[in-house]
Formats: sequence, C-alpha cells, structure tokens
Amino acid sequence: MIRLTCLIIFTTTLKCFSAADEISWTGWLGPKRDGFVSHFNTPSKWPKKLKKEWATNVGDGYGTAVVSKKRIYVHSRINNDEVIWCLDLNTGKPIWQNRYEVPFKMGGGGEPHGKGPKSNPTLANNKIFTLSITGILSAWNSDTGTLIWKKDHRSKFGERPHPYWGATTSPLVVNNRVYLHFGSDEKGFLSSMDIDTGKEIWKNGKDGAAYSSPLFAKINGIEQIIEWNHEDLQGVDIVTGKTLWKFHLPHRGTNQNMPTPSFHDGYVIVGGEKRGIRKIHPYLKNNKWHVTEKWHQKRAALNMSTAVINNNHLYGLSHYGLGELFCIDITNGEIVWRGSGRSGDNATFLSTPNHILSLLSNGNLNIIKPEGSKSRIQAKYKVAETPTWAAPVLLRNRILVKDKNSLIMWQFTDSKEN
Repeated sequence: MIRLTCLIIFTTTLKCFSAADEISWTGWLGPKRDGFVSHFNTPSKWPKKLKKEWATNVGDGYGTAVVSKKRIYVHSRINNDEVIWCLDLNTGKPIWQNRYEVPFKMGGGGEPHGKGPKSNPTLANNKIFTLSITGILSAWNSDTGTLIWKKDHRSKFGERPHPYWGATTSPLVVNNRVYLHFGSDEKGFLSSMDIDTGKEIWKNGKDGAAYSSPLFAKINGIEQIIEWNHEDLQGVDIVTGKTLWKFHLPHRGTNQNMPTPSFHDGYVIVGGEKRGIRKIHPYLKNNKWHVTEKWHQKRAALNMSTAVINNNHLYGLSHYGLGELFCIDITNGEIVWRGSGRSGDNATFLSTPNHILSLLSNGNLNIIKPEGSKSRIQAKYKVAETPTWAAPVLLRNRILVKDKNSLIMWQFTDSKEN
C-alpha cells in the first residue's frame, strides 16, 4: 500500500519576470536528452572557486533535479520512503513534499549504490512523472504534489519485476503522450500512455527492460522513439507503436545496457560496457528500413556514463583506464583526445556552445574546452564532498548539483540571473 503524506507551503513572489527569462530543464539531460545547454553565460574568466548559495538535504538517490518556473523538482529516498520535492530555485526552501513507502532490496553487489530512486523525473503539462526503483510510474500535479495516476505492471513480470539493480529508465514525454519501457530483465514492453489519464495507447514488444532511457527522433520524416532495451537498439513508430528497425545489442552478464544513446544528423551513437562505441545508421529506402554500422570504436566503452556531442565530437568517460575522459570524432570514430585516466567510476556530461562540463562521481567538476584533438581541461572545481552520480543542472551563471543526500546551488559569477 502506498502511504502518502503532503507538506504544502504557499509563497508569494513579488518580483516580476517574463516567460522569456525562465529556464526550463524538464528531464534527463534536458528537453532533447542531448545534454546541450544554450542559456549558459560563459564567464569571461573562470573563477578560482565557486560561491555556494545554498544547500538543502533532500535524501538519497541518483535522479537529476528538473527546473521550471523558478521551481526545482527532485525525486529521492529517505529511509523506506521515496520522496518527491518541490523547492524554490533561489533559496532551496521546500514548497511541497510528498512521500510514499517503497520497500526495496538491492541486488547483490549493488548495495553501495543505495536503494534509489535512479530514474530521472520528467516535467510536462503541469505534471511531474516519476518511476520508482521498483518500476511504478506515477504522475503528480506539479503545483500541489497531488497524485494524478499511476501504472503498476509488476504482477506481469515475475518474482523480480524490475531489472536486477532496480528500475532506472527515465519517462519520456512527447506532446500528449508519455513513453516508458516497463519490465524485468527477462520480459517487458515499451508503452505509450495518455499524459492526463495514463491510459495505454499502444505497447511494443516483449523484451526485458534495460537501464537506458528512450529518446525522440525523426528519421526520413518518420517520428519515432529510439530505445535500447534488454536485447536491441530499436526505432518505434511514435503513432502506431510498430517497430521500424532493430540493431541487436543485447545485455548479457555484466555487459549491461545503461547509457542513453545519442542522436545526431540521422545517426545513433551507442556505447556499452566492454563493447566499445558504435555509430548506427537507420534509414528508409524503397519503403523498407535498413540499419548499417558506420564505425565501431573498441578502445573506448561506456559503462554507466552517457556521452554528449559537441561540434561533431563525442565527449564521454570510458570505463577503461579506471575512468578515462575521451573525445571521438564522430565522422570516422577515431579517438582524438584522452584524459589522464583514473578519473573515477562515473561522470555525467553537459555541453554548451563553447565548453563541456563533466561532473565526476567524486564531486569534481571539470570544465573542458572542446577543440577536438586540442581539447583540454580549462578549470576544475570541488562541488561536493559525497558521491555525485546525478547529472547537474546548468543555469545562466549557476550550477545545481545533487550529491548523496543534498542539493547544492553554486554560482560562477557575481552577476544576478533572472
């Protein structure tokens, strides 16, 4: 049984601002799931250290915060409860909080990573969508925290109704539909649901769920959901739910399907543990879908970390070399730059027009000047004392960081942002 409690604090804001001034970061790696940030104001000179504006204890979890209308939303765990928070962007003070009981036993070996949640919330149409570590999708009113609907398919998937390390995929919203792959390691399905009611529109396949998250793309004029499930990388027609194309890349043993693929100029770039990084080309010819592999770089591989693209180069963290930053020319798959290695277990990345930001799991933030083979780390900052597995949120001149238990707001410059 879900136990729900709610704390609501009503506030009045006297400062006026236009809609154009608002920054919206509504889901995993931003609105397009590519990690690209257009609104950041690059400092004329990177400061020696950042200024801490505030820190708020919100609980455990790997989910990134989302931001809209001067509010922050984050999904976390406190003891045996999963908690959804709404906080004021400028002060970190709670506006409302909801919690519900989610008992969970982590698979053997994963205990240091905690009991989640590990999915990223998604904000759309005045609703916030969350996926519990046990695989329950819920829709909440973003103004009040009231539960609107939930989808629980666990009874269909056996004794362990979620992947071994828990459900981690992030809900995807496109227009008035929400898309999610439900399931265990052994079986599952991709589902399209009405955003207001949760009613199923279509479901696709029987393959198990993976840790990767789906994304939206248009290829040869066909809108589709690209997902990497337990067996395949595939494109699914967004209207009909029909599989358009597949590339077999299965999760086997410790070779897990975790990173979110990148989509760029009609190509899909996907990398998996111990399996290198590939550039895949799905295309429609004579009314038939085809898939070709353009290149396969085996000297770098993505474990849990999702890479980002900047100016035809892919920046990421390979689990080879005990954590090695890299840059790959995506036109030919060649590695053109490498960091020194031993960087850590994981990193999350954001891309701006002029820089790459890499937040390592040890709390170190690297500012990388992305110049292909001449790429270099331009500045470094310590932004947390406990592990940082969630991706940061970059504002105009601030960065929001989630460490093990807290949200921390850091400022790059003294100028005020809207």
